[in-house]
Amino acid sequence: MIFLPTERTALFIDGANLYSASRNLGFDVDYRNLLEFFRKKTHVIRAYYYSAVLETEEYSPLKPLTDWLAYNGYTLVTKPAKEFTDSMGRRRVKGNMDIEVAVDMLELAPRIDHAVLFSGDSDFRRLVEAMQRRGVRVSVVSSIRSSPPMVADELRRQADQFLELADIAPEFTRRQTELRPRPLPVRHTPAEPFADPHDAA
Repeated sequence: MIFLPTERTALFIDGANLYSASRNLGFDVDYRNLLEFFRKKTHVIRAYYYSAVLETEEYSPLKPLTDWLAYNGYTLVTKPAKEFTDSMGRRRVKGNMDIEVAVDMLELAPRIDHAVLFSGDSDFRRLVEAMQRRGVRVSVVSSIRSSPPMVADELRRQADQFLELADIAPEFTRRQTELRPRPLPVRHTPAEPFADPHDAA
């Protein structure tokens, strides 16, 4: 793992994707320790956390987390999630943050040396390539040890370096949890209230 202390670095955390990966690997993320882990290795100038929020509910289970992040060094980026009924008549909620991540990363490109993307989504491969053309080094944080692997091969190959989440997790694990059976149940939780686990990779 290569980080330079003088590099201007920004973290871009796809909240739903990180949640899926960490739960799959059996741990919860301590976001205070996660930020501190990277601050010890490099000059972190921004840490973005992305999440969709369902506005029709009076109280969102995500609110305690997002409130804490907003007051503890993270830049919170949210948008309303969309609710729909699938072909089987089941209530689904969708909240894709790919465009928000891409816009922020490209806007920040002239002011950073290193971007750290917490996602395994193959859709980000072109974004990583665009950042590299602008002279920005890109690290991808996800997992190939989860079942199924959370990171797409094309994204892992495009990145300047790939950080296996399972390897660095001990630096910011809040508490061990019981390993989840696959497939993950679709349920709304504080860190990933609306993502479909099958959309994670």
